Amino acid sequence: MHEENKAAANGCGKIRSGAQNGAALLALMEKTGYSMVQQNGQRKFGGPPPGWEGPPPPRGCEVFVGKIPRDMYEDELVPVFERAGKIYELRLMMEFSGKFIGVCVSLDNCRLFIGAIPKDKKKEEILNEMKKVTEGVVDVIVYPNATDKTKNRGFAFVEYESHRAAAMARRRLIPGTFQPWGHTIQVDWADPEKVVDEETMQRVKVLYVRNLMISTTEDKIKAEFNKFKPGVVERVKKLRDYAFVHFFHREDAVAAMSIMNGKCIDGASIEVTLAKPVNKESSWKQHFNGQISPSSENLLGFPNKEDSTQKSLGKPASLSVRLNGQHSPSPPEVERSTYPIFPGIKLTPISMYSLKLSHFSSAVMHLDYFCHKNSWAPPEYCLYSTTSQDGKILLVYKVLISSIADDSQSYFMPEKLCTTVEDAKELAAQFTLLHL
Repeated sequence: MHEENKAAANGCGKIRSGAQNGAALLALMEKTGYSMVQQNGQRKFGGPPPGWEGPPPPRGCEVFVGKIPRDMYEDELVPVFERAGKIYELRLMMEFSGKFIGVCVSLDNCRLFIGAIPKDKKKEEILNEMKKVTEGVVDVIVYPNATDKTKNRGFAFVEYESHRAAAMARRRLIPGTFQPWGHTIQVDWADPEKVVDEETMQRVKVLYVRNLMISTTEDKIKAEFNKFKPGVVERVKKLRDYAFVHFFHREDAVAAMSIMNGKCIDGASIEVTLAKPVNKESSWKQHFNGQISPSSENLLGFPNKEDSTQKSLGKPASLSVRLNGQHSPSPPEVERSTYPIFPGIKLTPISMYSLKLSHFSSAVMHLDYFCHKNSWAPPEYCLYSTTSQDGKILLVYKVLISSIADDSQSYFMPEKLCTTVEDAKELAAQFTLLHL
């Protein structure tokens, strides 16, 4: 269990003496048998607890708790959290606020995005290169070129055994000292893959088919998937080199996935998985089994034809691709171009982090740059809304800053509400910079 907070300027509450606090913590350790170690500005309670056998809990078992009153310590927190279940580990930062606490699942990303990879490199070559300079590499996900299946698309995703291994690898690769095959690569966190509950996935009757040839038609795909059992396919929607195959019944979709995965269509070896539904909380209100439009394709995690670059708020603009994993097709190839106004002048893609701070005018860009320079994870923006007395929608962003070095996290939220998303985000970034 992971807790931390930044101190609020107006935080208040009872203050225990050092002796009282020490006595309470000693009593807690004697009662529970847990150990307690203090280092790097945090106290670790447990990890593992007494009598623990086997490996640590798997990914997804940690929660972040913020805005804990600053007069509360482990002796009061542990009984509260034990109501939910046995605690494996509790990490408590030494600064607190006096506000209500907030709890959310801790981000446990183990996947990095690697860009600017030579397109002639195979999966095995990329895997070996990553293993040479980073530890804990589990797998490399590489996508073939849409028009030339012998080449990759210039980027890959590297999966690590743990979030810590991925964070250390990111720090190792970002400075630019590692140049595989003589190329300067781009490195950033891959967007966390959308998690869909098992109950929802049990109702899915649509397959996602990738690695298709551009020339392959929807009729051809439908015919191929109807071969094992005629008439089971309801319709097919193809976009560039991937498609969604809709079935009348789920059992036929599952059977087709098993049979068709790895099969050749028009000379291309296809990959077939169950498609992930749109998030139920999405404001687009589009049903997954309905007609797929460019908007719904974007919600599914796939770029549309007009703007196939998938971006995330708060992520560096230079890394235009932030795709998840094996369920996400890629954008068109990034090409060098010439400046149209002055023929002959070439434009070269660069990283925003190679620029100086004076090149940025907005607080949002300043904050992103500041986090990068401190080897922190990019800032995460969470949007909230309320309604004013006259019926207007008012907006505010909460900003999460995560330190890779010690796994600490801090939330920042301005006290002012805004009427536009742009103003709300800029204000949140300004507020965060003032308190860092």
